[in-house]
Amino acid sequence: MASIRQKPTPQSALTARVLPPDFRNLGVALRALLVVNFLLLLTVWVRNQQVANFPSEFLDAAGLVEFPLLLALLIAYFLAPAMTTFSYKRASISMVILAIACVAIASPLLAAFAPSQSHLRWMMWAAGAAGVVMIYFHWRASAAAPALAEARVLALNARIRPHFFFNSLNGVLGVMRSDPRRAETALEALADLFRALMQENRQLVPLEEEIEISKRYLELERLRLGDRLSVDWDLRHCPMDAMVPPLMLQPLIENAVYHGIEPSPEPGDIKVRVGQRGRDLIVRISNPIYAQARHQQGNRMAQANIRERLMLFFDIEASMEAGARDGRYMVNIRMPLRREEHK
Repeated sequence: MASIRQKPTPQSALTARVLPPDFRNLGVALRALLVVNFLLLLTVWVRNQQVANFPSEFLDAAGLVEFPLLLALLIAYFLAPAMTTFSYKRASISMVILAIACVAIASPLLAAFAPSQSHLRWMMWAAGAAGVVMIYFHWRASAAAPALAEARVLALNARIRPHFFFNSLNGVLGVMRSDPRRAETALEALADLFRALMQENRQLVPLEEEIEISKRYLELERLRLGDRLSVDWDLRHCPMDAMVPPLMLQPLIENAVYHGIEPSPEPGDIKVRVGQRGRDLIVRISNPIYAQARHQQGNRMAQANIRERLMLFFDIEASMEAGARDGRYMVNIRMPLRREEHK
């Protein structure tokens, strides 16, 4: 078993690299469209001689810009897996070159509809617009970094509940003499769980790791809940190499145990289903509902934290819904399916 003591990551290493935007993300593509069209609006406004002609001039300019812009976004979509491995400077240079190339490809269209327009000027404008787009995404990623760090701290605080830690230790003590091997396994599970919690989780992680952490957590809970806790895993259509936000699955399962199993003296079951639907990854977790539910505020805080991290990682392409249905409390998460890149 690896030691839980790990060398702290230098702060400069945590903040030095800003990842390039992932143009497979719908939110990224929409923001790029908005930024470029806003720049076009400003350009036409500065060049405009008469206010009355502004709408027609803007529409004429937009007709010339939209085709190379959409072409650039389409190519960026297919190049996104490679670009996300680039440094931000290299990715920015690549986007500037791509913008110039797309204007060059669209030059016959420009010549047909606007023969008086200078192609070189449009190339320079496209290069500048691509640079501004990359600067915007760099600023946005830098601004989101504190929010992601705060979300991680909140997630960490939500995970390390004192009652869970002490209950786990009491469970280990309860079986130490009667079943030493089980006590040793439980301590290993506790160490693995805390090691995962203490890591600097700033990147997506393989779904297989999230499932393993969750199962380790459930091993600890079974020490005290015994046969009262039953978990039905449906992983038949689960892509184990999918990339997900760190510490996403375990806290939801912990909430299901904390709110659905622990309050009742009767046995209860938690259902966990993870699968693929088209290009999306679907996660569904449900637990029984009891009349005397408690700690609902903590439940909402944990869900809000996970919802925030989904937004930070996947923008508008991810969603999370939670609520009661048919006597059970259900959490449904949908996010883009991102595969682990094997090197």
